[in-house]
Amino acid sequence: MNAPVPTSEIVVEPASARVDLQIIADLVEPKTRVLDIGCGDGALLSLLQARKGIDGRGVEISQGGVNECVARGLSVIQGDADRDLVYYPDGAFDYAILSQTIQATENPKLVLSELLRIGRRAVVSFPNFGHWSVRAYLLMHGRMPVTKSLSYSWYDTPNIHFCTIRDFVALVDEIGATVEQAVALDAAGQRVGMRLPWGFWNLFGAQAVFVLRR
Repeated sequence: MNAPVPTSEIVVEPASARVDLQIIADLVEPKTRVLDIGCGDGALLSLLQARKGIDGRGVEISQGGVNECVARGLSVIQGDADRDLVYYPDGAFDYAILSQTIQATENPKLVLSELLRIGRRAVVSFPNFGHWSVRAYLLMHGRMPVTKSLSYSWYDTPNIHFCTIRDFVALVDEIGATVEQAVALDAAGQRVGMRLPWGFWNLFGAQAVFVLRR
């Protein structure tokens, strides 16, 4: 599979500051139905409503996040990506979005399959554990790195499954999905090349955003 079209960076900071949300907003078509899973404080849904006029819904596991979303006037319910997506019907949305969350799920393969069942397209962003800075830190210090995009110590991280861009592409192939668009972002939030091999993105992309379809 050849690498598609790229975009900018991924950070586990407050959602409103994240570059990947701006990229996702660019990739979503106007006036579409969107389900944002793990929507946090609702920053992406608010951005999509303002910029693209979408019909948006959200699922968020934390009560605090749900409260923030409701305060923004968003339609969000409390739910768990690993357990509650089964209740959504096939093709209920144009886009099912999972931003900076897949690495924190118990069963990423199942969750990704559910996204592709629920939405005509799935949009996924995640931090890349294969970035050169992560490799260098492990090599030089022999300890799990703490970086801008992987900002927790090993003992208190919400991330369960660390993956690389190449790992994610292999998973996409395994479940029989197609990469429609893709963007890799460096540590400064700038796009990494255009249509370069996955291995190059895997080394220099601090995060990635993928648009998938069945």
